[in-house]
Amino acid sequence: MESIASTALLKRPTADGLMLAVEAFGDARQPPLIFAHGFGQNRQAWRSSASTLADQGWFGLALDGRGHGDSDWLPGGDYRLDQFAQDLNDLAGDHPGAILVGASMGGLLGLLVQGEDSEKPFRAMVLVDVTPRWETAGVDRILSFMAAHPEGFDSLQHAADEVARYLPHRERKDPERLRTQLRFVDGRWRWHWDPRLMDRVAQEAASYIPRLQAAAAKVDVPLLLLSGGRSDVVSRHTIDEFLRLVPQAEHVQIEDATHMVVGDRNDVFTREIARFLERFR
Repeated sequence: MESIASTALLKRPTADGLMLAVEAFGDARQPPLIFAHGFGQNRQAWRSSASTLADQGWFGLALDGRGHGDSDWLPGGDYRLDQFAQDLNDLAGDHPGAILVGASMGGLLGLLVQGEDSEKPFRAMVLVDVTPRWETAGVDRILSFMAAHPEGFDSLQHAADEVARYLPHRERKDPERLRTQLRFVDGRWRWHWDPRLMDRVAQEAASYIPRLQAAAAKVDVPLLLLSGGRSDVVSRHTIDEFLRLVPQAEHVQIEDATHMVVGDRNDVFTREIARFLERFR
């Protein structure tokens, strides 16, 4: 059944003068969920799940991180992970008692915010296929795909063909559905994120591992870790290490999903989140 949740696109200023896009789902009087996407993604990844959960009585807020989607790009392009964490923390400050749903980079930002801020802004967390230490080969594969087409694509079909080669396990979709992930500039279709993100943020990510582990060890709220059974970004080793750091965490593996859990098995993903959220009504 198609969702009936109402949506609205909002703009929120950052401390350093950017405007971030935030899509709201459902009734603002309901308990808030904040959705934080992965590196190189945008809020569109959450639309199906956020709409379904809004129909179930939650208020969803899906953020486009700086340099992604419809949010502003940073002048000069000197992006740092701490900037993204501050943006997420500020949004959480607007919605006390929010529950975070963070995929990949969005989950790491949530760990930094929750573990390092004395205010502890989230009352619960859902992390999607991410742990404070990750498998380097899997992340390198993602970054290689992101960097593979600096010149963009000559058509939506061209982009769809490249995505199909990268995600061969997925059923091919109508190329028109890629419009929300691309922008048309100078006669070419280009990814809807600032290519300068591949500089400092991508290159320095591994240096944050000790800090992320320390932050995770300070998280004391209920937490659900959803992992893909076919993921090459997290592994049994990194998951076990995380569960030792956060002993109250619950882990559910979605067997036939890769790192792209939300897109691979959105039905199971949304159902598991809904089950976890029932205890917080």
